[in-house]
Amino acid sequence: MAEAEVLIRDAQPGDRESIRELLLAAYDQYRNDLPLDRWNEYRANIAASVDSPGPTGWLVAERAGRLVGSATLFSSSLAAYGHDLGIESPIVRLLAVSPEARGRGVATALLREAARRAKAAGALTLHLHTSDMMASAVRLYERLGFERDFDKDIRNGDTLVKCYRLRLPEAELPKV
Repeated sequence: MAEAEVLIRDAQPGDRESIRELLLAAYDQYRNDLPLDRWNEYRANIAASVDSPGPTGWLVAERAGRLVGSATLFSSSLAAYGHDLGIESPIVRLLAVSPEARGRGVATALLREAARRAKAAGALTLHLHTSDMMASAVRLYERLGFERDFDKDIRNGDTLVKCYRLRLPEAELPKV
């Protein structure tokens, strides 16, 4: 039997708890990559993000009526992080795919929609930040054409948070 298609849509207020559960399940794989106090702070920030103002959009991915992925969109680094990194174009944050749906094109579908929306809004680039502990995500970003934007890297304690940029005019992300 063929696998159900991924549907990307805007999150609705009734999706909040499902999104929070999805985010916590998706990011739980990093629990042992951080000291316990840093992990607890990171986990609390992820959980609180669902109720935070600021995103210009929150995308969710559904497969067979079940939420399997999400991503937030922000208009700039100031909106995304509360401080200005000089990024005045859309930023994707908290890209998450449920553990059981990984490897099935969900993250690619979310990034395609984020790029489509950024392009439609007239943006020339789409940015995101990640770190080396998220190695499989980094491989995906690079495979999709994201390139390092070293000038926009930031530090979170001892962690280098690397900035990646997708140049939208020439971006052709693969279909899922």
